[in-house]
Amino acid sequence: MTSVSFLQCSVCDRRYQAGEVHTLCECGGPLLVRYDLEKVKTTWSRESLTAAPASMWRYAPLLPVRDSKHIVSLGEGMTPLLKADRLGASLGSNDLWVKDEGINPTGSFKARGLSCAISMCVELGLGKVAIASAGNAGSALAAYAAAAGIEAHVFMPRDVPQSNYTECRAYGAHVTLIDGLISDCARIIAERKNAEGWFDISTLKEPYRIEGKKTMGFEVAEQFSWTLPDAIFYPTGGGVGLIGMWKAFAELEALGWISSQCPKMIAVQAAGCQPVVRAFEGGELKSTFWENAHTVAAGLRVPKPLGDALSLAAIRASAGTAIAVTDEELLDASVELAAATGIFPAPEGGACVSALKKLLSNGFLKPDERVVLYNTGTGLKYLEAFSTRFLRTSRSEQDKLGGLITPR
Repeated sequence: MTSVSFLQCSVCDRRYQAGEVHTLCECGGPLLVRYDLEKVKTTWSRESLTAAPASMWRYAPLLPVRDSKHIVSLGEGMTPLLKADRLGASLGSNDLWVKDEGINPTGSFKARGLSCAISMCVELGLGKVAIASAGNAGSALAAYAAAAGIEAHVFMPRDVPQSNYTECRAYGAHVTLIDGLISDCARIIAERKNAEGWFDISTLKEPYRIEGKKTMGFEVAEQFSWTLPDAIFYPTGGGVGLIGMWKAFAELEALGWISSQCPKMIAVQAAGCQPVVRAFEGGELKSTFWENAHTVAAGLRVPKPLGDALSLAAIRASAGTAIAVTDEELLDASVELAAATGIFPAPEGGACVSALKKLLSNGFLKPDERVVLYNTGTGLKYLEAFSTRFLRTSRSEQDKLGGLITPR
C-alpha cells in the first residue's frame, strides 16, 4: 500500500516514527507525512493508474494507510475538471477550468481529508474523535466516523448552515453548537480532549487530513496529462487544500512525473476574514488573529489558521498571491458561475470567480494563461446564504422552514 518513511515537523524538522499516534510536534508545529520516494519510483508508475480505482485511493502508494482493509471510503475523489468556456469568455480568460469538489460525499472537498484521517484512526485503533468545524468538515467527519463505527464529537459555531448541523445529527455524531467561531470550538476541544479520551482531528492537529486533500493536486496533474496549469485559485480558510496540493506537486516532481514548473497558488479569502491576505501583503511569515470575523462563506471564516505559515510559503514560492473579495461579490459571482457552467457552487467557490476578475483586471494574470478554479463544495449546503438572492414571495410559503411542502 504505502511507502511512508516518517513524520516530520513543518517548523523545526524533528522526525517522528510512523505507525504511531501523533498530533502536533513538541514545538507546536503541524506534522507532515514523508515518503520513500526513491522506493516509489521503482514500484509505481503513471501507467499503472489505468487500472486504479476511480477514487482518491488510486494514489495509495503516496497515502499513509498501510493495510487496505483499514480504508474507509465513500467514493471520494476523481472529481470532474470542467472547461468553462462561456464563463471564461465573459471574464476574459481563454483557458478556464473548474475543478468541482461539490460532488464528493457530503458535498465538499472535506471528504478527502476525513476519509484519510478516519482510515488512519481505524489503523491506529482510535475509537473516539473530535473536530472543530466551520461546517463541512464536521459533516464529513460525521459521515466517515459513521462508516467506520467510530464515536464522533463535532463542535461548530451556532450559526453554521442548517445542512451541516442536520447532516452531523443524522450520521449519529454528538454535536455541540458554540456561541463563537471555529477558534472557540478548537479551544473547548483542547480543554476537554484528555479527560474525554478524544483524538483531536481538527485542521492540522494531526498529520493525515492534509494527505487526503493533497490528492486534489494529484488529480489536476493527471487530468491535464501531467502538465500543470498556470494558476490555481483556492478558497482559503484553514488553507489545508492549498498546502496539500503544494505538497503533492513536490512529490510528483520528485518522482519525475511532472516538471518543476508549478502553478501560481492564489489564496482567496473573504473581506470579513482575511488573515492570510493581510499577512501576505505585510510580508509576514505568519498571520495574526482576525478580530470580528464574518462572512456568509462559512468555510472562509477561520480567523487564525494553524497552517498559515505553510500557506504563505507556498503562495510566495509559486509567485502567487492572496486576495480578498466581499460577500456581495462572492455571492454574485457564485450565481454567475452557476448560470454559465451548470455548476452550483458554494460561496467559497464563487469567491474564486470574483478573485479571477480582479487579477485579470489588474494584469496579474494574462488572458491566455491556463487557470483552474476550485469549487470546494456544493451550493446546496448554503441555501440560507443564496436565499438573499432568490427571495420567495408567495405568502403561503413564507413561514415554512426550508420551503418544506406542508398541508395548507
